[in-house]
Amino acid sequence: MTTNKHKERVDTSRRGFLGAAAVVTTVTVAPGVVLHRLAVAEPRSEAVTSDVRWGMLIDSTKCAEGCDACVTACNRENGLDLQKQPKGEDADQQKKWDRQAAKWIRIVKVKDNLTGHESRLPMMCQHCEHPPCVDVCPTGASFKRADGIVMVDRHTCIGCRYCMMACPYKARSFIHETVDTKLTRAPRGKGCVESCNLCVHRRDNGTPSTACADACAAQGQGAILFGDLKDPEGPLMKKLTTLSSRQIREDLALDTGVRYAGV
Repeated sequence: MTTNKHKERVDTSRRGFLGAAAVVTTVTVAPGVVLHRLAVAEPRSEAVTSDVRWGMLIDSTKCAEGCDACVTACNRENGLDLQKQPKGEDADQQKKWDRQAAKWIRIVKVKDNLTGHESRLPMMCQHCEHPPCVDVCPTGASFKRADGIVMVDRHTCIGCRYCMMACPYKARSFIHETVDTKLTRAPRGKGCVESCNLCVHRRDNGTPSTACADACAAQGQGAILFGDLKDPEGPLMKKLTTLSSRQIREDLALDTGVRYAGV
């Protein structure tokens, strides 16, 4: 009985310490040992609504040859750079890993057969208004949020990969290997499908942009503009009204949230 009371006093004291540590900038644990609290944006306190629809405009004329800043930033932001290639260094193993490693953004080149004009496009999930991946998912793991972001619930994904076959943009990846290291904000596991979610953790914590858009701007390219497709006074819609743009595979009438200029 005495032991239990002692444990209770210890636990209560520990909870009190942790509570205090959570509301101050630094807490001294012992001489020379200090805990630092990281400053973060306030998390979302209201439900997601359809008052906004997040999207992007990508200007291919500003996408510089040889630049992969958006890909690198996406990988770092979402822990894709933590993926580990299975053992084996032969050429076939490397080619297999190049095909299977999860990628949320790919740089693709398209050519107009009539004019010969070539465009360099960052290609990711297009966040369709009518996403075919959601239509074919047997468990509801693929879903679209009220704000237009298309996502995968990894807890209910059974790895059937129907969504991958349905996506006309080849924007989804399947996790083939066991995952040892991952970010809390971007969990992943073997046997699940995933894709670009427009940095949804940023959306839900008050950060205004995406990692790829920020990286592109930092490089001085400014090829990626993120914003609200429902805000006529916002920078995205103002740009869309002055710059000719199109959707990739407009013939499918999916009403994509990602638009391209200069294609």
